[in-house]
Formats: sequence, structure tokens, C-alpha cells
Amino acid sequence: MKVHLLLEKLKKNLQSKKFWKRVGVYSLIGIGTMALTSLLLFLLVFLGVFGSLPSKSDLTNIKNNVASEVYSEDNALLGKYFLVNRTELEYDEFPPHLINALLATEDARFFKHHGIDTRSMLRVAFKSILLGDKSAGGGSTISQQLSKNLFPRKSYGILTMPVNKVKEMIVARRLEKAYSKKEILTIYLNTVPFGESVFGIGAASQRFFSKKATNLKVEEAAVLVGMLKATTYYNPRKHPERAQKRRNVVLDQMLTYGYLKEEEAESLKKKELGTDYKNVTRADGLAPYFRQELAEELKGILKNYKKSDGSSFNLFTDGLKIYTTIDSRMQKHAEDALKVHMAGLQKTFDKHWSKRSLWKDSDKSIQRAMKQTGRYKSLKKQGLSDADILKELKKPVKMEVWSWKGMKQVEMSPIDSIKYYKSFLQAGMMAVDPRTGDVKAWVGGINHRHFKYDHVTANRQVGSTFKPLVYAAAIDQGIVDPCEYIPNEKVTYMDYNNWTPGNSDGKYEGYYSMMGGLVNSVNTVSAAVMMKVGVEEAYDFVRRFGFESEIPKDPTLVLGTADLTLKEMVGAYTTFANRGILNTPHYITRVEDSEGNVLFKNPGREESVRIMDVGTADMMAHMLSMVVDSGTAKRLRYRYKITSDIGGKTGTTQDQTDGWYMGISSDLVVGVWVGGDERKVRFRSLSLGQGANTALPIYGRFMQKVYSDIKTRKWKNKPLPQPGPSALASMECDMYTLEPENEGMLDPIEDLLQKIKEYREKRKEMKLEKKNRWRDIFEKRNSKKKRKNQQESFDPI
Repeated sequence: MKVHLLLEKLKKNLQSKKFWKRVGVYSLIGIGTMALTSLLLFLLVFLGVFGSLPSKSDLTNIKNNVASEVYSEDNALLGKYFLVNRTELEYDEFPPHLINALLATEDARFFKHHGIDTRSMLRVAFKSILLGDKSAGGGSTISQQLSKNLFPRKSYGILTMPVNKVKEMIVARRLEKAYSKKEILTIYLNTVPFGESVFGIGAASQRFFSKKATNLKVEEAAVLVGMLKATTYYNPRKHPERAQKRRNVVLDQMLTYGYLKEEEAESLKKKELGTDYKNVTRADGLAPYFRQELAEELKGILKNYKKSDGSSFNLFTDGLKIYTTIDSRMQKHAEDALKVHMAGLQKTFDKHWSKRSLWKDSDKSIQRAMKQTGRYKSLKKQGLSDADILKELKKPVKMEVWSWKGMKQVEMSPIDSIKYYKSFLQAGMMAVDPRTGDVKAWVGGINHRHFKYDHVTANRQVGSTFKPLVYAAAIDQGIVDPCEYIPNEKVTYMDYNNWTPGNSDGKYEGYYSMMGGLVNSVNTVSAAVMMKVGVEEAYDFVRRFGFESEIPKDPTLVLGTADLTLKEMVGAYTTFANRGILNTPHYITRVEDSEGNVLFKNPGREESVRIMDVGTADMMAHMLSMVVDSGTAKRLRYRYKITSDIGGKTGTTQDQTDGWYMGISSDLVVGVWVGGDERKVRFRSLSLGQGANTALPIYGRFMQKVYSDIKTRKWKNKPLPQPGPSALASMECDMYTLEPENEGMLDPIEDLLQKIKEYREKRKEMKLEKKNRWRDIFEKRNSKKKRKNQQESFDPI
């Protein structure tokens, strides 16, 4: 009854002119009030009551954090340094269909308005407010969206939305005055967020389609443009069905505005998403260990350069381009070779230790690692004693651990997880062009995400790989003839703390030529050669190889007791492949700023230096090739089927702690090290732990890949430098004999005394020759100086 009366009353009012007059008045008052309120709000925002607005100077100097990129010699992107994953692109790098998709979906009248599209705003207001159409959109132009991207919204309580909208309108108008339409689109597409800490179309195309934005197809561009409505909701990785529906909406919009024909749009809508997702972190990409080392060097270089405003360059925000000597194909081959071998070697290692415990809870290394964990620190803050904490850390929990087969879910105690990770064998590998010192490949470990320590720059005992350096000293100084026979006997050197070097196989019989001693890595022979050279002389000679690490000045040096880096050893071996000229490894070609201006350029081969005679280097290269043909590295021939002219040297340290292999060819020197981060992580048997078994196979697999790849096989079949005819003739002898002829023996006392006498006489001659050579140099220098002074004193008047 009451409802009926109300309806009757409403009917009378609607028929009354007085009622409509009253409604009109109230509407005008409402509209006027809204207009005055909007104007007041606009003035308050414009005058900076809600915070200052960006000035013209701010807008014309927009600076985004842009990732710096690292490129290989063959122009492949190795990786990025960034705080925010963003890549700056020019307008011409955007495919036309990307621009079309953006305009059709986000701002169809972009080229007709000046930052604010009034018609669009009224349309949205009508549809959203009066018709309740939630799909009507937000009405913001691309310029307004750009304003929001550049200057994020702030909170103003109940006025948050209106204040921010007014700010964006004002800034949009200013942007339109400061930039052309193409420039606004360029800035927008370089700054727009796509979620997952990805900013800009360049980074988004790499993330979701693993390609450059320039190469995006129409349907792929539609997927990315569709994401802008709600980046998480339409993320093609997380919600492919939603993303596909949204893509099709974008394609329909392109059809509506004439950017696509109907049959083309329908065909594209039937396609799958076709995403190729790749989440690139700083650790991803090729050569992560190399890039880690490179970053440290770049920080030092950039300190010497300033931007136009006087501020320093920032590697992580300034969009630098770093060009390196790395060959991306070789780097890939190196990483693959190391992974394949180390996965199998770890399996052998685990089986080798399966019946014995490698670690104890009380080991200092385990205790030290335990105290660095977050769990330990949390329990310590709760007041637990170390004993109680250890009990807690021994309790199994569910966790995810890395393995050679990938991440796996396990139930393991935290203390056991420490032991688990410490039980992995590690490896390092570096390849260098000996003619230039250019680093071609750098692998610092087995997995950068879980093991950050770089074994290319780690100091480890080098073992027998050091022997060639001392042998080179003997040849260079003419102290030992390559065919002199040296007895394979255990000798105690009284003058050096009763040092008694022994052979790894425990055999002491017969005689080796100097080449035979090197080829078969006989310690007793190497020690005898060291004594012939002299500790002081050997020390002075090996220092020429550019080592920065400390080298012991004692006879054990010849057996590789020095702790050196893989990088240093590879640099040293460039001398043997490069006919006596040392080229220290380097890897930066040039550094450019975001505008393409060269900040730093590598000077080239200025660090090249001759450290030994050409003949000496060639003889050493020949000896090292014999190590491969018939010595400790011969499995490279019969197992890995490498027929090219190569040389090398294996190395194994005490108790098989370190395994080494150093390989040379005419244009590639490769070093490989294998061992544990902790020196107790090792094989207990020589057959398993020797460098020929742990390190050499990585070299073998790497060279197989290099020589079989059509893009890198140019490194194949180039012969090593050969000694001259007379030098080769001096090396023509058996490497081992049970009973050498007396004339070739080093053993008899008479012969030894004669050799000492000859050596002393030769040393005298060498010193005199050196003295005369320096005298000639000084005379020439003084003569030039004298002529210069005469020229300067001449007065033409």
C-alpha cells in the first residue's frame, strides 16, 4: 500500500513543471559546484600545494636507469649489469606494427590531441558512470601514462586519485610542449613497466620472446601491448589463456582502426602465444664468472672518466656498452665441455668416497660455514648455545639443493647441506690467443648461481705445469743440452734442507734426456735440471713471465710448489706458442657511453715483451708437442682423436689436490684446473686424481668442439712453430735409455766437472757480451742526445 502511494506521488511530480524546474536548478548548482571544485583543485595542484611539478628542465633531461651491456668479439650479447632491467631503443628500432598496436589499444587519437584527449575523457565518463561499462578504459592518453611512469603517484588521502590525475594532465601538456610525438612514443616504450622488474619494450621482448624488439611479429607485439592493461593479470607466462584473449582484443582494435585486414586479424587470432620466456638475471647469459671479474675492472676504469655534468659513470645505471675479446662460440664450447666432464667426474668422486666420510661436524671449515648461515645467526639471537644450535641444525628439513641434474627437493639437515655443497669438485678454464693476449673463453666454476668463487683468478699450486718454465731457462742459457742423459735416481740435496724429490710412480731407474724428463714428467730429472740452472738464475728467469703472485726462491719451484692463478699460467704459456713473446691476457676492447662515445679503448699489444730467444721458445713448443704425442697427454690423440699440431703439459700436486692441464697450439693457449674449494676435497688415488684424468678431458672436449664447429674451425690445422734444422737435430735422441753412451751422460764426475767449467766460461762470455751490448746502447743513446743538443743550439738567424 505504501509503495503504491509513493509511485502515485512520483508520477505527479514527473508531470509537474515546478518539479523539473527545481531539478534543473539543483543540477546547475551541482555542475557549478563540481566545476568550481575542479578549478580550485587544478589551481592548488598547479601552484604546488600538493608538491612541486617537474619543470621544463626536468622534463627535457629525463634520465632512466639503463642496463649496461657486455658484448663478445663476434657481437653477441653476453649479459647485462643493471639495477632495473631496461634497454634503451631508438624510434626506428620499433617495428611499425608495434606502434600501431599501441595506438589502437591505448590512444587512437594520439596524433590529434596535445596530451589530454577531452573527447576520450567524456566518452569514458559517460560509459563508466552512466552506463556502468567497466571495460570503457581509463581515458588516459599515452602522454598521461608516460607522466605516471616517469613520476610515480603519491598518496594524498581521499584526494589521492583526483590530485594525481590533475598532476598527470598538467605534466602531459608540458611533455607535449617539450617533445615531438615520436619522441614521446620512444620515451614511453622505453619506460613502460611489464612487471617482473622489467621496464621498456626492449627488455620485455627479450624476457617473453627471447628476441630483439625490432624482430617482434604482429601477434607478439599484440601480446606485449595487451599486458599494459594489467601486467600481472595478463602475464603470458603465468596466465597464458588470459594473455591470449587480451592479445586478440588488441588485434581486434588494430582491425577497427584499419591497421589490419579482417582475414589477417582472424588468422593471427588463431595462433598460439608462441612465447619463449627467458628470465635474464645478472648471473644469466654466457661467461658469468668473466662478467663478474670484468665488473671489478670496469669500476676502476670508470673512475677516470666523468659525464658532461661532472658526475661519475655508473656501470649499473648508465647504459654503457662494453666490447670484449671473448668469442661467444668458444665460450659456449668451453662451458659445455666443462659441464659434461665435471658432471661425470663428480659421479666418480661421490662413488669414490661413498664408503668413507669426507667431512666431520667438527671440521673447522664446516663450523665456519655453519656460523655464516642465516639459521645459525637466528638461533644465536634466541640465546641458544653452539651445542644446542648444532642439535637444531642436525634435524632434517625439506629443502631444495642444486645438483648436476638440476634443482631437486630433498630432506636434509642444514649441517649436511653444508657438507653436500662443499663436496663438489670445482673447475676453472681459460683460453687465450697467444699472438695478441685476447681472452677467448673464461669459465670460473661449475655453476655461478651457487658457487661464486672464480677459479680462473684463484691461487693454487701449479704442479708439473711449471716445469717447462725452468726447462726453458736451461735451454735459453745453454746450460743443458736437450740430449744430455740425466739419471733417474733419488737424490737428497743437502744444501736445501735435505730436499729429496721423488717420482709419482715410485720408479727410479735408467736415464732420461732432458726432453724425455719433461715429456714423462719425471721429478728427479726436473730437479737435476733445476740444479744445473741454479736456484737464483731459475728464479730470475721465471719472474720474466709476468707473475704477480709470490714465487718461492728454492729448488722446489721446478715441481710447481708456487701458488699461482690459472690466468697467470695461461699468460706464461703464450710465450711457448708465440715464439718467445709474452702477451699478458686482456679482455676489454673498448667501452662506450649510451651515446656511442668511446670512453676507453684498449691500447693493443703494448704489453707484448720478448722474454726468451725464438729458438728456445720453438724448442719448448716442440717438447710440449711430444708430451701430447708420446707423454702424459697422449690420450688427447687416442681418446679424443685430436690430430692437429698441439702441445701441452699435465700437472698434479701433492695428494692429488690439484689437477692441471696447459694446452698450446699456434693460435690458442688453454689452461684447465680441477680441484675442491677446500684442499681436502680430492681423490685418494693418483689414477683418478691426476691432471690427465681430471683436467685434460675438459681441454680434449673443448678442442673437439672448436675444431668441429664451422664457425671456429679456422683455429684448426695451424702448425706450432718448429725449431730450426740444427735445433731439431740436437733433439734427435732416445728420450729414455737404461745405459746411455758416456759421451751423452751427465752422470760421471769428470764429465760433470767439465760441464761446470764450460758453463762458467760460457757465463763469462755471456756477461761480457751483455756488458758490451749495454755499452753500445748507451753510446748510441748519448750520440743521439748529442746530435739533438747540437740541433737545438743551432741559430738559423
